[in-house]
Amino acid sequence: MKFSTTIRLATAGASLLLTGTLSAMAHAQTSGEAADKQPSRAQQLMGDIAPKLAELTDNVLLGDVWERPGLAKRDRSLITVAALIALNRPDQLRSHMQLARRNGVTETEMVEAITQLAFYAGWPNAITAVGIAREVFNAK
Repeated sequence: MKFSTTIRLATAGASLLLTGTLSAMAHAQTSGEAADKQPSRAQQLMGDIAPKLAELTDNVLLGDVWERPGLAKRDRSLITVAALIALNRPDQLRSHMQLARRNGVTETEMVEAITQLAFYAGWPNAITAVGIAREVFNAK
């Protein structure tokens, strides 16, 4: 009986020590990371409400999918802009049109994409996209 109590106490003590050490390491890493860099845009937009979604955005979408070598970022931007027009997502379209310009998609190419999509994704979606394109192009 005394031997099993000693083992349980030793196991509990080791567990607490390990938990405390891991917690301190995690805190040190988090503190160091926070001091070294500013919060990402995803962290700023949603990190307080949906921290896992912000983490997935940073690590999977932006850190992996957008960095894959199979497509140039320019092409990824044009595809994303087209999808956002087709889905009528004006809030996301605005920032992705800005990114597309930085990634080398020209204003002419975006307007051609909008015109093409009018016939496949709907006239109202294209009209909405034209208004957003006007805002983005004029904000140079």
